[in-house]
Amino acid sequence: MAGHRIYGVSVASVYPLYVTKAERKGRTGAEVEEIICWLTGHDRESLKTELEAGTSFEDFFARAPAMNPARSLVKGVVCGVRVEEIEEPTMREIRYLDKLIDELAKGRPMEKILRR
Repeated sequence: MAGHRIYGVSVASVYPLYVTKAERKGRTGAEVEEIICWLTGHDRESLKTELEAGTSFEDFFARAPAMNPARSLVKGVVCGVRVEEIEEPTMREIRYLDKLIDELAKGRPMEKILRR
């Protein structure tokens, strides 16, 4: 999947969609931030910097401070594909994030979403 067009999309352009999805289901933008920070090792300030810079998904995950090792515990289907079976690393990271946001929108408790 190298060169997939989602890689060039800015995280900032998708971030409001994640927040809207969460808020429609009674969750918060702060919870979305917490999930992204948990996954990537960003703190809120560095996440804000990346969003303001218009960083692409490919660069966002390549420059992530510390991808959480517990992300491999994220299992399930996103867009008809099992996340644990995605071989291309960048696409797998994007789908991990999608799956975590889906879990948030479905009302799953944060402690379970963050695999605590």
